[in-house]
Amino acid sequence: MNTLDNTANTTVSWTRHVAVASLLGLIVLGLAWELWLAPIRPGGSWLALKVLPLCIPLAGLLKSRMYTYRWLSLLIWLYFTEGVVRAWSDQGLSAGLALLEVLLCLALFVACALHVRLRLHNAKVSAAAASATVTP
Repeated sequence: MNTLDNTANTTVSWTRHVAVASLLGLIVLGLAWELWLAPIRPGGSWLALKVLPLCIPLAGLLKSRMYTYRWLSLLIWLYFTEGVVRAWSDQGLSAGLALLEVLLCLALFVACALHVRLRLHNAKVSAAAASATVTP
């Protein structure tokens, strides 16, 4: 059972790392996109402020708070939608950056969903094991 627990913990840790990396990637991409790489206006735009809501869940992900993973998996669809719309309507570098945003959003969503699912499953298995050892 110990090997199974280690594998489960490794997988949960892996999903956490993917989620944090994807979120940081989205923050860096959003800033670079709107300030330097392909801003809507020359010299940057106020649209760079769109990354501020992404900074809020970073602490919760780093502390492995289940609630943060749950609501972030819903919030991320706003950024996914922006990426799809801009990939379809923009041209050149901006369209490529939009596709990168879509891919990062998908990676973040999958990582959050797997993280929540695995942690709930592990909690259920642990509770069942605990009740089996207590019950005569």
